[in-house]
Amino acid sequence: MKTVILAEKSSQAAAYASSFQKKATVAGNYIIQDSLFDGETVIVHASGHLLGLLQPEEYDPKWKKWSLDHLPIFPENYKYKIQYGKGKQMANIKQQLKEADRIIIATDSDREGENIARSIIRHAGAEKKEMKRLWINSLESNEIRRGFSELLDGKDTYPSYIEAQSREIADWIVGMNLSRLYTIAIQKAGIKEGAFSVGRVQTPTLFMIYKRMKEIAAFKEETHYECLARITVTNGTFEAKYQHEFESKQEMKAFIAAHGLAAEMPAVIKRFEANENKREFAPRLYSLSDLQRAANAKFKMGAKDTLATVQSLYEAKLLSYPRTDATVITKNEFAYLKDNLSGYLGILGHTIDKPNLTPRKKYVDDAKVQEHYAIIPTKKVPDQARIAKLNANQQKIYDLVLRRTMAMFEEDFIYDEPTITTDIGGLDFVASGKIIKNLGWKKLEGNTKKKGEPEDKILPMVTVGETGTAVLATKEKKTTPPKPYTEGTLIAAMKNAGKEVEDAEDKAILKETHGIGTEATRAGVIENLKDRGYITASKNQLAITEKGTLLCEAVAGNKMSDVAFTAEWEKYLAKIHKGEGDQDYFLDNIKHFVMEILGTKNEMLQSEGIAERIDAAGDGAVVGVCPVCGKEAIIKGSYLQCQEYGEACAFRISRYIARRYLSPEEAKELLSRKETKRLSGFKKKDGKSFSTALLLGKDEAGNYAVSFKPFAPSKKKPVRKKIQ
Repeated sequence: MKTVILAEKSSQAAAYASSFQKKATVAGNYIIQDSLFDGETVIVHASGHLLGLLQPEEYDPKWKKWSLDHLPIFPENYKYKIQYGKGKQMANIKQQLKEADRIIIATDSDREGENIARSIIRHAGAEKKEMKRLWINSLESNEIRRGFSELLDGKDTYPSYIEAQSREIADWIVGMNLSRLYTIAIQKAGIKEGAFSVGRVQTPTLFMIYKRMKEIAAFKEETHYECLARITVTNGTFEAKYQHEFESKQEMKAFIAAHGLAAEMPAVIKRFEANENKREFAPRLYSLSDLQRAANAKFKMGAKDTLATVQSLYEAKLLSYPRTDATVITKNEFAYLKDNLSGYLGILGHTIDKPNLTPRKKYVDDAKVQEHYAIIPTKKVPDQARIAKLNANQQKIYDLVLRRTMAMFEEDFIYDEPTITTDIGGLDFVASGKIIKNLGWKKLEGNTKKKGEPEDKILPMVTVGETGTAVLATKEKKTTPPKPYTEGTLIAAMKNAGKEVEDAEDKAILKETHGIGTEATRAGVIENLKDRGYITASKNQLAITEKGTLLCEAVAGNKMSDVAFTAEWEKYLAKIHKGEGDQDYFLDNIKHFVMEILGTKNEMLQSEGIAERIDAAGDGAVVGVCPVCGKEAIIKGSYLQCQEYGEACAFRISRYIARRYLSPEEAKELLSRKETKRLSGFKKKDGKSFSTALLLGKDEAGNYAVSFKPFAPSKKKPVRKKIQ
């Protein structure tokens, strides 16, 4: 009997081979002898996806040309081909699978791993052979051996393959049809921005960034005023606040006059609420999305880099399986973590006086672990020499996961949160503070305060009826705009997309499907948006480009921008995963959706914002007044110039600045104000992105030229004025 073990990558195959009793390498494959197997056993490996769907022109030559007349593109059957340069590797695997009596699928234990393996097996014509499935959560030798001794039946995980294949084909149908639709339609309208890539998850994600940027652009700063009191009593001084805020200085002055408030007034302690022994439990264990968000916030590490780092630590047998959406573990994992507690704490140089050694449901829940548990350290406790060999990112991520896991065993964070209400001139001024009794798990987290966040107030002991003095002052307080997305907050927004949805049914769907995208794909979606020129990243903030804005304005109002609609697809894919859904039904609905969007090709160019762009973007579009002669300034290809440019007038500047085109709207602003607002998407020679405002002025030779405006962050502090 010949058994063939199909691994996903070479490092995975090597980890399997090292766990068996005897191994030999022959022609790139591992030949295994072990008591777990009868007869000849061979490990072969892919290198990720060896097969990919055909391009449209490989089904029909007419589909090579991008034309609205050739849409929709719906092949009768979806076919796969060997990826370029992978033929030799595929031939080896195919030969081994043909000779096999039994095949063990040992690719990554997720839907993509299932798709990779089953596609290869199908291509090799080996689908009818006996099939088993390895399902493990770490690459430690004992876990590998356990997994091979407890193999699943192949039919148990087959629906995962159908789900992944359905997602892959659906993305192909949407991408091939709608990318061509939007590209052709927008270019026919006179806007030359290259090809527009449209995706089932990618485009709604881009639209989330677009909406946030619009909110920031539309933000209008508002000023509010507060009335504060610095109160001195027997045991100390503290600051209290009148709970109502005022919309204007006039309102504040009227309030002060009406209540006869002065700079100094007597104060009487009216109420003291102790609010003692409040508890805060340690955070949940890390899912991949949560870890990506934490790494981005703490280390400015991108989602893609975080995933790659966790994957490398998984392959190094130090962390459990990375692509998980779980935040809990089972009692088995809790048991080994407890057994190795002193070793883990030794790495951190930390001790726990009274560890929680009983599993708590917030962290340990067998019923909630479906396929994979949360990301935690493996049983392998590394020594300092092993840790020193890890690269900087690996050390950071391992430390982050280790601390979060150990926090589960730490004591609760316990504090008092007293509140003092003071009567000043018949008005209640309230002060709240925090008295820490036991830092507990927060000792492992370190300083968790965000930059600019005030320190917790420590209030003095007071008694009700006690008198003191109050010095009153006013404070100006300005509202702040919404913050641009970072990669970490965007990952969280994708996962929690339902929070901003108003429709109750849509909200329920998004909650059920955990938002849009999957733990494994969200980082890739963000990278695609960058690679396709839709967004830029600068100083850990994401900004939408002109090209990204243009696409969002084109899809605004239809289902391509709707996260809830995308989530409906995810909901049905989940049914396929459970073996309850039908692939043909799902793909037919995707085709119906594509036909619906194709039917809007004329209307979509009338959507908000884009019609103005179409009118203004072509050659000859007037964008202002020539600063030299006062005649009209126009766009001419990649230049901004006088309509009389040549012998009559010399005004001409490039609108391609630092690898970025100036849009018609930005050109108008530059000409009218001689300065633009702060713009993003510029790139340095080394490829790094930056943001700046542009200035229009004269150079040393007296010719008009564009320069970058120096940027200095504001250091303005809140204004407090003593009441006179």
